[in-house]
Amino acid sequence: MKRHVLIFGLVGGLLIATLQYTEYRFVIIEHSVELYSALVAILFAAFGIWLGLRITRRRVTIRETVRETIVVREVLVPAEALAPFAPDTARQQTLGITARELEILALVARGFSNREIATQLFVSENTVKTHCARAFDKLGAARRTQAVLRGKELGLLP
Repeated sequence: MKRHVLIFGLVGGLLIATLQYTEYRFVIIEHSVELYSALVAILFAAFGIWLGLRITRRRVTIRETVRETIVVREVLVPAEALAPFAPDTARQQTLGITARELEILALVARGFSNREIATQLFVSENTVKTHCARAFDKLGAARRTQAVLRGKELGLLP
């Protein structure tokens, strides 16, 4: 009984080894181009990683030699610059800009969209567009950026 098991085991092992060898030869012969291509790709990838690590290591050592110098200097600010901003009301009246238009122009200067301004002021988006159009017309501006720049030049915006 032990002898039969041993013989069947050896024959089974030889068959498995023969099948594996046949499969190995099939893979090597039929797919040799793909295998060689994969081998070349692995070699180039390994070389690229090695070269990249080597180059970045050198840059790190160069950066470490650079020293930063921090200069602390006291700058005096005039007392009038510390006062809160107050819009030029005479200019505002001359141009005919209402308080609401000026408020919306200030929010435009802060970068809010029409929808955000409408939400913040509890008005419709069309109302914001109307106020913007009137303010732009009174300032002689065609775009939001021009209106903000013109408002700052005229002392209406901080």
